[in-house]
Amino acid sequence: MTKVIRPHDPRWKLDFESEAQLLREQLGKTLVRLHHIGSTAIPGIVAKPIIDILVEAASLAGVDERAAALEAARYEARGEYGIEGRRYFRKASTDASRPGYHVHVYQLDSEHIARHLCFRDYLLMKPDVAQAYSALKIALSGQTGALAADYVAQKSQFIKQVERDALAYFARRAE
Repeated sequence: MTKVIRPHDPRWKLDFESEAQLLREQLGKTLVRLHHIGSTAIPGIVAKPIIDILVEAASLAGVDERAAALEAARYEARGEYGIEGRRYFRKASTDASRPGYHVHVYQLDSEHIARHLCFRDYLLMKPDVAQAYSALKIALSGQTGALAADYVAQKSQFIKQVERDALAYFARRAE
């Protein structure tokens, strides 16, 4: 399957809200908070049509107990999927005009929560940085929007730098 980027679609916010309701039902009391993260949460930049959702959970054991409920809702459980302390679920799109979903679940005390939220909020507050990220994504795609095979690796250095800047920025504001 070819991965593509598309211009921002305002319906992505509604898609997040709809899927968030489903996740609330499936995860029950272990769910504490949900957040729309990733490029689809940033108006005005290109993104893969995949809604990234961050779940703050009371416990990962509670999430593991609810994995079957998520699988019944068409989510594929992928375990930690390369990040210790995470539970990762994905749901493919059944219609090319609609997005898929990636759900990243962390326990409340995880450092990854702040990393994701600061990155998103920094891009929302700094349109020039968001546009630089969008331009990088466009440069890593072909004319049809198809992404290079090493797309994630090529944008990794940019993301890590923005994460460092974002964490430092919000830490200074908290002082």
